[in-house]
Amino acid sequence: MTEQPELHFQPVPGVRLAAGAAGIRYQDRNDLVLFELAAGSTCAAVFTRNAFCAAPVTLARAHLGAGAPRWWLINAGNANAGTGARGLLDASASCQALAELTGDAPERVLPFSTGVIGEHLPVERIATALPALLGQLAAGHWPEAARAIMTTDRVPKLVSRQFEVGGRTATLTGMAKGAGMICPNMATMLGFLATDVAVEPGFLAACLHSAVDRSFNAITVDGDTSTNDACVLAATGALGNAPIAAAASPDYASFQGALDAVCVELATAIVRDAEGATKLVTVRVEGAASHAEARQVGYTIAHSPLVKTALFASDPNWGRILAAIGRAGLDDLVIAGVRVWLGEVLIVDGGGRAPTYTEAAGAAVMRAPEILIRVALGRGESSAEILTCDLSYDYVRINAEYRS
Repeated sequence: MTEQPELHFQPVPGVRLAAGAAGIRYQDRNDLVLFELAAGSTCAAVFTRNAFCAAPVTLARAHLGAGAPRWWLINAGNANAGTGARGLLDASASCQALAELTGDAPERVLPFSTGVIGEHLPVERIATALPALLGQLAAGHWPEAARAIMTTDRVPKLVSRQFEVGGRTATLTGMAKGAGMICPNMATMLGFLATDVAVEPGFLAACLHSAVDRSFNAITVDGDTSTNDACVLAATGALGNAPIAAAASPDYASFQGALDAVCVELATAIVRDAEGATKLVTVRVEGAASHAEARQVGYTIAHSPLVKTALFASDPNWGRILAAIGRAGLDDLVIAGVRVWLGEVLIVDGGGRAPTYTEAAGAAVMRAPEILIRVALGRGESSAEILTCDLSYDYVRINAEYRS
């Protein structure tokens, strides 16, 4: 079993949380998390774009649109996806069970689930565990919560940043889970972030979308977008600042910078912890006609099983990279204008093998635990980065045994 790291974090004023064991799928470990948000908190979220989205995603979207949430309820081990009408009833029943205990409306609860698809949610186990969680709510339980939401993750992912807002020290803390079925196209498997800064609800959503686009939306492990992806951000306002409401607000840059940094660090942690991964790989595409074009090429390289297995083997098989660029779907791509580097080693120039390139130099780069693949398209001034990993024997084993 992977040694669990010590988790450093800052509690967020206005947020209490607890983790407990409901026996949803796992034995002898916590698998249920409850967040309590202070009255007056604002929330924003992004969800999966998978059309076959899970019941909790459908319900959380609806509840978020109905008013300000006070509770986040998260379970691991069961995705409650592919469960039809009963899935929605089960997600609703979980919210109702919490509402009856707290005196809040069920619509004030956002439900989240992760785990095996196609199995019904054991609502009665969740309901039975809720009273204990309510009694254990505390500001310092972020590490326990980060571990409780894990599925195939080897390590928990928890990040904090402190920054200045209006001359006061503000806090932003976030946790995430995810190691496989990662090509979010919105966010990550599951991400939960909170700050004590006051932010207007509509602008909070804009800030989150911006941060997600450059972090969770720029990673891939295996090209699979989950049915349950969600990333949610709460702003409690406990700091007492004038609410940030626009990019022109004096504290916007400080807040957005902290949010970007936390999301990037969590997204990087997901790829580092990817199922079976041995290498962290950055694909940087430059000289594109647009940012979208650069991402298109980057994702084509990052998704390629042939590129990913070559990375695992430390094989500088640059033909696989060139083939991925060629099939990325760019109109009128001039091959003679393409250059490719492994780290600082130029491997492709003028559309073919660079005259200075040697296999020994390429192999030396590929043996490193962190690798940069840099592509210059020679078509414009835009660029993008995608974070990915290699594809190993263990990825196949973990996913072959997932339901065993």
